[in-house]
Amino acid sequence: MQADLPLSQDYTTRKRLQPWLTNGAMILIVALLMLPVALTLSTSFKREQDVLRRPPVLFPCDGPDGQFRLSECRFDIEGYERVIAPRPDPNSPLGFSLTGRMFSTYVPNTLLYAFASSALVFVLSGFAGYAFSRYRFRGRRALMVAILAITGIPLLTNLLALYQMAVDLRKAGLPGYDERMFIIAVYVGFQLPFSVWVVKGFFDTIPRELEEAAFIDGCTPIGALWRIVVPLAMPGLLAAFLLCFVNVWNEFIAGYLLINKRDLRTVMFGMYDFLSQNIINYQVVAAACVLIAAPVVILFLFTRKTFFQAMTEGAVKG
Repeated sequence: MQADLPLSQDYTTRKRLQPWLTNGAMILIVALLMLPVALTLSTSFKREQDVLRRPPVLFPCDGPDGQFRLSECRFDIEGYERVIAPRPDPNSPLGFSLTGRMFSTYVPNTLLYAFASSALVFVLSGFAGYAFSRYRFRGRRALMVAILAITGIPLLTNLLALYQMAVDLRKAGLPGYDERMFIIAVYVGFQLPFSVWVVKGFFDTIPRELEEAAFIDGCTPIGALWRIVVPLAMPGLLAAFLLCFVNVWNEFIAGYLLINKRDLRTVMFGMYDFLSQNIINYQVVAAACVLIAAPVVILFLFTRKTFFQAMTEGAVKG
């Protein structure tokens, strides 16, 4: 009995220390991940002379004697002004207009591509995922394996064929053809296979008994899908939407090669073009990075409540 006492004490000590060690490790990992974000955000509000200081400082709040004082902070929005380039405009409701190409051209283009692609993926993956989850038909397994295999093919390997296709369509002069339609179709084609598998997994977790009960109550198959299954599968559909939106927003090479007109290119090309013009102006580049990342962050902040609420809700409520 006495020999077992030290072992019991060691177990109790380890059990008490485990939450502290786990939380400490998680805090350290989050801090390391947030460090580049904090540095970029801090740099975007610095003046050029503070950015080029050696040794560098995180906050430009030191006085002539080198002591840190909040009253000495020299934060500036010069970088943001050079990115968005606001100009007085009496015809604008706000009294000014954004003349920088980043926000007058590239950001609206990318918002169009991202929202259009995500909406199509949202709908198509929902129908395809439901069909694969609920119906058994000839060739189903082979088709699912083929869709899974397509997800392993990187976009880069198909760019030559897609580029030739874009050139041929451009030369054909088809009525109503638009490069924006082509790039959206490319994005949907590469985001859809993985999204189908994600959404199918959520449909698989929904009991069939719920649909059968809806049929007994007089619902049609489409009515049961719309009123019962889709709300319960919303986490998967929303995840597919967000995943597609983020991937399209961050994509560069396809938007660079497949879009010929400069005025139709994406925000990542705008960042590449902007970087070549401001390679020594770190505060301007940092401000551009913050503004480009802002829409994705804002989208997640607006959808996180619905996403996590749907993730934790049960299929049957009492």
